[in-house]
Amino acid sequence: MDDIARKPTVLAVEAALRAAGVTPRVRVLPATAPTAAAAAEQLGCSVAAIANSLIFDAAGAPLLVLTSGAHRVDTGKVAAHLGIAELSRASAEFVRAHTGQAIGGVAPLGHPTPIRTLIDKTLADQPEIWAAAGHPHTVFSTTFQELVAATHAEAVSVN
Repeated sequence: MDDIARKPTVLAVEAALRAAGVTPRVRVLPATAPTAAAAAEQLGCSVAAIANSLIFDAAGAPLLVLTSGAHRVDTGKVAAHLGIAELSRASAEFVRAHTGQAIGGVAPLGHPTPIRTLIDKTLADQPEIWAAAGHPHTVFSTTFQELVAATHAEAVSVN
């Protein structure tokens, strides 16, 4: 499991956190966490404290939506907020091309180039937030304020 913490995608997330002035607090999970519920169970926290990193195709451009594990993204609402006709779920190839990371481990940062990011306002209610750290076995803890500052996210209602 130690070799997972040294994967290039995890190291890129740690470097991005440091560059944003955040001390990386990456944890390697014993099992992958394909859902927010699975991550919450392994971490012993509320599913609402899991920040899902969801990549969407916003008229050909990537959009990262960080949403509470307790919510689903209302794509129509987000599309209207962005002033575009529709927001569609991105393919695995689109996700990897824009993040350098595989679905299941997409972190909110550490991507080859910055991605426009929206963050679910309800995550502000959580004293500690957990997000993927670039690999399906890794997560990191943070706060809403740290995550907004590190990702330059716009706080919105996404559900």
